[in-house]
Amino acid sequence: MSEQTESTASSRIADLAVVVLLAALVALYCYDALQASRSIYNLILVLPVTVVVLLLCLIQLFVGLKVPPVNRQKAEPVADILPAVALFAAYILTLPWLGFDVGTFLFLAVFLRVHGERRVAWLLGYSISFASIVSLFFSLMLPYPMPLLILGSS
Repeated sequence: MSEQTESTASSRIADLAVVVLLAALVALYCYDALQASRSIYNLILVLPVTVVVLLLCLIQLFVGLKVPPVNRQKAEPVADILPAVALFAAYILTLPWLGFDVGTFLFLAVFLRVHGERRVAWLLGYSISFASIVSLFFSLMLPYPMPLLILGSS
């Protein structure tokens, strides 16, 4: 077997193993939720998400077995990934001071700028829109107050 074919086969096996592991973990979580409580309030989110994830895993399993593999790009060197990791670490560490809304805005704007986006209107518009929507969503959905600087805590 050639080196390229062997590499593609092992990559395909690894991809399918990840899908099977994900399906197993989701099924185990659902089983655990069912054992903990069969209350509708406990299962209202768990069961639909479990069904959707298991269906997606099943579809991906069939697609992975039927469709011929695609040649993949080489992984990025570590030096190219380190700025993103450092930016994410700074984002997490500054959330208590900046708040989730401003921190998310700055993280997105700087991340997009570092990755080549030069249109200022797009940078600001996308970052403000995404940060606002996500911040408001989490502040309304989470049972504890979010640290928000501009949008205010709920």
